[in-house]
Amino acid sequence: MITIGFLDVIFKRNSELGFMFDVELVQDTAKRLHMKRLAIDTCASFLARTISQSEFRIRQGNDFEKDELYYRLNIRPNKNMTASTFWQTVITKLIYDNECLIIQADDEDLLIADDFQRNAYAVLEDTFSKVKIKEYEFKRTFKQSEVLHWRYSNEKLAPLIDGLFADYGELFGRILSSQKRKNQIRGTVDMDMIGAKSTEQIQKLQEFIDNMYKSIGEKDIAIVPQQKGIKYEEKYNGASNGPSVDEVNKVTNGFLDQVAMAIGIPVSLLHGDMADVEKQTKNYMMYTVSPLLKKISDEGNSKFFTKEEYLKGKKLEIKSISFQSLFDLANSIDKLISSGAFTGNEIRREAGYEQSDDPNLDKHFITKNYTEMQTTEGGENVNDGDNRY
Repeated sequence: MITIGFLDVIFKRNSELGFMFDVELVQDTAKRLHMKRLAIDTCASFLARTISQSEFRIRQGNDFEKDELYYRLNIRPNKNMTASTFWQTVITKLIYDNECLIIQADDEDLLIADDFQRNAYAVLEDTFSKVKIKEYEFKRTFKQSEVLHWRYSNEKLAPLIDGLFADYGELFGRILSSQKRKNQIRGTVDMDMIGAKSTEQIQKLQEFIDNMYKSIGEKDIAIVPQQKGIKYEEKYNGASNGPSVDEVNKVTNGFLDQVAMAIGIPVSLLHGDMADVEKQTKNYMMYTVSPLLKKISDEGNSKFFTKEEYLKGKKLEIKSISFQSLFDLANSIDKLISSGAFTGNEIRREAGYEQSDDPNLDKHFITKNYTEMQTTEGGENVNDGDNRY
């Protein structure tokens, strides 16, 4: 009875510590949310940084207008955000929530809704109610024609990632737990407990054991004083079995790659691989960035301009980052102009620059190598040099 009573005191005094150990032992390894958060944040931020470098331009025929709308989309959408931060937030919400809602306040600020309720109708215009931005909730109901509303895809990305993470998270948890046990130094403490001990003695004994374990775990050199009736012994045999750190990284990178593929980001770009980087960048811009920009511009054109204005040539164009420097296009521009296929102003518009007033840039030029071969009556070839028309 004395021994049972003593153990009962020990367990009661360490009930909180024992509960913590139990939670750690039965913890669901699939709830390693930091790996999921890191993967989604990495992919969403990568795509958001690309989109945020785009320029939103208002085209009127062959000219570009810089008005209030241009300023809102490219410089300061609202009082608390710059344009780059604004569009990064929009893309991130599209990835996480599968949709994003932007409303216009009375002072023409563009505001991103943190939460809202969409009321969908079959033939009538959809409405948005309970629109909440930070702690403020709008009392009014917004019509579809009064807001900018995008859906990233037909199916939410979050459930797909959650299902994928259920498998990867469990595997990651098991490998991580095994890695923690690798090279672990285990110790035992033998105590000569003859007779009952007072509560004060048990408290001092528990405090001594806690300090001893803390000293051994945290310090490079730990000195443990010998106590009568207490013997400490380590149980480490030098074995290093179990998975290495590389195995942990492989699982993490594997889940990251799957999320990147779901969003449409080339894995090599995400990891910074230099092999075929130009080809991968083109694929990324063509199949991931351009469709998303098209979705954004279509919504903007339908809300910012009337049907008549759009048909007369007024529209929103988004210039994405397609080349590092204009000098990268020098050879291509020379070939396009020297072949007579395009004028200088057509090339300027395609490269994202405004049209020049120089009339020579509206003329076609052709070089000597592209002139048509002419023959004389004697059958000799005649090349009359550079032609311009």
